[in-house]
Amino acid sequence: MFPLTVENKRVAQLLLSTGTCPRCIFRFCGVDFHAPYKLPYKELLSELQKFLEAEEDELVSEVPNPPPKKIRLQEPEDQIDGMDSLSQNGEGKLSVTEDGSSSSKNSNLNVCNVCLGILQDFCEKEFIKKVCQKVEASGFEFTNLVLSVSFPPQLSVREHAAWLLVKQEMGKQSLSLGRNDIVQLKEAYKWITHPLFSEELGVPIDGKSLFEVSVVFAHPETVEDCHFLRAICPECFKPAKNKQSVFTRMAVMKALNKIKEEDFRKQFPCPPDSPKAVCTVLEIECAHGAVFVAGRYNKYSRNLPQTPWIIDGERKLESSVEELISDHLLKVFKAESFNFSSSGREDVDVRTLGNGRPFAIELVNPHRVHFTSQEIKELQQKINNSSNKIQVRDLQLVTREAIGHMKEGEEEKTKTYSALIWTNKAIQRKDIEFLDDIKDLKIDQKTPLRVLHRRPLAVRTRIIHSMETRYVDEHHFRLSLKTQAGTYIKEFVHGDFGRTKPNIGSLMEVTADILELDVEVNHFIVEMPVYTLSSTKIMLLKH
Repeated sequence: MFPLTVENKRVAQLLLSTGTCPRCIFRFCGVDFHAPYKLPYKELLSELQKFLEAEEDELVSEVPNPPPKKIRLQEPEDQIDGMDSLSQNGEGKLSVTEDGSSSSKNSNLNVCNVCLGILQDFCEKEFIKKVCQKVEASGFEFTNLVLSVSFPPQLSVREHAAWLLVKQEMGKQSLSLGRNDIVQLKEAYKWITHPLFSEELGVPIDGKSLFEVSVVFAHPETVEDCHFLRAICPECFKPAKNKQSVFTRMAVMKALNKIKEEDFRKQFPCPPDSPKAVCTVLEIECAHGAVFVAGRYNKYSRNLPQTPWIIDGERKLESSVEELISDHLLKVFKAESFNFSSSGREDVDVRTLGNGRPFAIELVNPHRVHFTSQEIKELQQKINNSSNKIQVRDLQLVTREAIGHMKEGEEEKTKTYSALIWTNKAIQRKDIEFLDDIKDLKIDQKTPLRVLHRRPLAVRTRIIHSMETRYVDEHHFRLSLKTQAGTYIKEFVHGDFGRTKPNIGSLMEVTADILELDVEVNHFIVEMPVYTLSSTKIMLLKH
């Protein structure tokens, strides 16, 4: 069933005669159901022409005073007088060709003066197939997709001009047309193309999909359509560092909402002029949203930083925990880059023992994203076999939200350490036993000298919850500590030239230093939302 009614006929005739395509005519007539837009373009044009011809006699009979033969195409002040464009001088009149079909001055080969061909050539199966060929050649793994389209900003100007034209014509019929009554171009485009993309690629279109196909259109011929707006509304077009042009869609829309109708008509033709060429496709890009892999790592080396150690452009050590894990993930997931984060960090000479430190890696634009639980286990084993400096456990795919859970409350956590302490004076077992009885000792720590170049100067209060000593010899003992997260353990031992008070040296009245330090990660319980590998459902796994 054809979607237009007799009430729409004047508007449809007006728009078609001025160079507007059938689908845009539907949009301005408020057709908000999908089926009519999906018809092939030539069939759609033919049906529209039949509709306009079929009731021509009926329409004329309903008009008490038919328009005169000579009708001006424009009012003196560049205003279009509704149906005046349907003159009988041949300029915009519907005529019947020798084969019996109707045509206007804008044939089916003419480019729409509103959408610039977006709802013509770029909705047809031939174009959809070309896009799908690029998608399939991109090498991405996907089970659904989201389609993103970017249209030239001047389309908003042309649509505004057409709206003013239709608004004026409908006013003659005591009808109104608001901007929101027009079906958005992007909506109509998706109604037409989504089923075609889905059919061609064999996957559903899903607005929440992490795999995005982006199509960017441009129209160089009409690029200056927007420029007059900058002179009238300069405050809407402010340069931005991340924008190549000030004429963004948002800026143009902002200006169109401010400009007066009479000022717009003086600067831009209503209806807009018909272009010579359709839009061009600037780019077709595929991208996959980041995926996140989390787990725990143990570090057994005292010569391995957590992240690459580079000072003044010079690399100090050949590898890092981050690289030993991420290098394997990058290769397997075929990702462009990664971002590493963890729940806390340890110094280069500190081992991480116990259950391991929670970490997460964001893999940017991965081409492969689907793995079985067995494949993840094999990946973990491959990481562990590649180096004796680290070991990874509980490797899993997690959600973005899991990263936030991992980082939450770091300062409230309790951490356990084991240290080998040296003293300058000879000690006996009884000299260290009093440390075992100290509970919830408050200490004040100025930012350590060793991190002052990258941390702001401040005094932080921390709590040493408990200590347990084990005598080794007259100059050494083992110290196990439970402390508030964020405590600088090395400085608590040697005092950092008096910047940490009290400290082990001051408590024992000796000069103390730390020879070895291990962090025992046994008490972290991290709840992380995890993707089950057999489905897209999310479950909570507790470690």
